[in-house]
Amino acid sequence: MLTHTRRVCLRRPRPFSALLTILAALSLAAACDKVPLLAPAGTVITVFPSSSTVPADGEIEIIATVIENGTTATPTPPTGTTTTPTPGAGTPVQNGTLVSFTTTIGRIEPREARTNNGQVRVKFIGGGQSGTATITAYSGGASGRLENLLVGSAAAERVTVSAQNLGPNGGSATVTARVESLAGTGLAGVPVTFSTTAGSLNPSAATTDSSGIASTVLTSTTQAVVTASAGAKTGTVTVGIGARLIASVTASPQATTVGTPITFTVTAGTNANVSNATIFFGDGASRPLGSFSANTTASYAYSSPGNYPVTVRASDATGTTQEANTSVTIGGLPITLTATPASPARNTPVTITVGGLGSAQVASYQFLFSDGTTVESAGPQTSKTFDTAGTHTVRVNVMGINGNVIATQTLSILVTAGTGTGGTGGNGG
Repeated sequence: MLTHTRRVCLRRPRPFSALLTILAALSLAAACDKVPLLAPAGTVITVFPSSSTVPADGEIEIIATVIENGTTATPTPPTGTTTTPTPGAGTPVQNGTLVSFTTTIGRIEPREARTNNGQVRVKFIGGGQSGTATITAYSGGASGRLENLLVGSAAAERVTVSAQNLGPNGGSATVTARVESLAGTGLAGVPVTFSTTAGSLNPSAATTDSSGIASTVLTSTTQAVVTASAGAKTGTVTVGIGARLIASVTASPQATTVGTPITFTVTAGTNANVSNATIFFGDGASRPLGSFSANTTASYAYSSPGNYPVTVRASDATGTTQEANTSVTIGGLPITLTATPASPARNTPVTITVGGLGSAQVASYQFLFSDGTTVESAGPQTSKTFDTAGTHTVRVNVMGINGNVIATQTLSILVTAGTGTGGTGGNGG
């Protein structure tokens, strides 16, 4: 019987300590990749803006220089708004050095950035806020700070307000406020609030445009003082009432009858120079008055009874226009018509007379007889002979200087076959 023997080969184990060494090395390498590169000791960080002011809803670039073994930079003479230093002497830190930023208002984007040739560039964004921002940049044990960066209304040094006067009777006027920096530059994106001592403003708040101007509209019937405020700065303007072009319009007489001339006196306002004016009589007729600086007159006679509004529309060399008004009352003209003799005999001349004309201006008279004849007369009388007995009628039309009939009246005349003494006369308007 044969006996078999099995050889067993055992693998010699690798030392455990060597495995730990490899793992530690790998962990250290991974950790080194995750640790940011920071500025070494002795580094100087200087922060400066691309602009000394920032609109509340705007943004600017922020630059930080990171200098190894640098010297502290001395700012240029302060502007009173922000510090704008220059980098100190030294060597830029290694590219890729991480710099972080903080700000007291607004925000920084991105909040962390890596250097390139010793600089990082980020954006400061106002975010609609106003105030004084302090921006800090830091890396390792080094830091730099930018103070007094003026944002929004905090950058306002002065507010200049302007407006034209209102019209003579009040109205609306645009008010503009320009917000400027210390250098006199218009500031965009600055909130401005408006207030007034009289009338109303629309809108009561506005934001300056790219030229630094915000506007509102004042509506008032009286003089007003408008104040514009941007942060701690204010400006005011007095918006006055424009000089009246026409001080008054008067009519003499104010009430009369048709055909009677009325004198309208138009008086210019103090220091006013009317370049053109027109009077509208209210019955569809008008008349140019031309230019005047004191007063002028116009005479007019109405052809029909009624109440008439009278308007004078005037303008000056600037194109400003103004109206002034009055009114007149016109009554009918109560004329009479009589015959002399009152009851004539056939083939006897009879005189027809128009009365009650007062001071009416008359161009002519039309006498219309029932036998079909018509007589045009420049005066208020005419003569007529009737060759038949009976009742005859005559109507008179009084023609005004405007060519219209301003009064009419009718008379019945009894003509007798022989010598007569009776007759009927018309009397009325």
